[in-house]
Amino acid sequence: AVPCTGEGLKRLGLDPARAIKVKAAVLRSGTDRAPEDFRNHLTRLAALQAYELAGVGPEDMALAEVHDATAVGEVIQIENLGFVEFGEGGPASLRGETKIGGRIPVNPSGGLESKGHPVGATGIGQIFELVTQLRGEAGARQVEGAQNAIAGSGGGLHGVEEAAACVTILGR
Repeated sequence: AVPCTGEGLKRLGLDPARAIKVKAAVLRSGTDRAPEDFRNHLTRLAALQAYELAGVGPEDMALAEVHDATAVGEVIQIENLGFVEFGEGGPASLRGETKIGGRIPVNPSGGLESKGHPVGATGIGQIFELVTQLRGEAGARQVEGAQNAIAGSGGGLHGVEEAAACVTILGR
């Protein structure tokens, strides 16, 4: 991946047809909240800001790559990214809504529990998968017709959640 402007694409001789746009990238950190105050989860706040910046909403996303270093990670992240109501992440996953071919495919790459969790490189791995998907180059795990995609990642520990959360929205 080579992040650059349209002018940079020309200067580098890169094919603009393969370009993927960064529609929003939001980094949030340092909130204090009570465990029961799930609506102010750092990732949720970052997602709301990213959707606003990009001029899109959860319903516009074709797929997501989320930080699922533990089994409950997907459940929490799909709630925080606004794909389901709070408390519905587990049931939605069990119904198959997050599999390839489901309503909102999550981690078609396999996620961190499948492909590994390279600390410090997790986020770029998510972005690589989204770019591959948006270019239509993901082979058997391709989410057909993907135009917008979102990555939600975080790390560290601050109180009851991540010390930092990053939400990135990419699009064609």
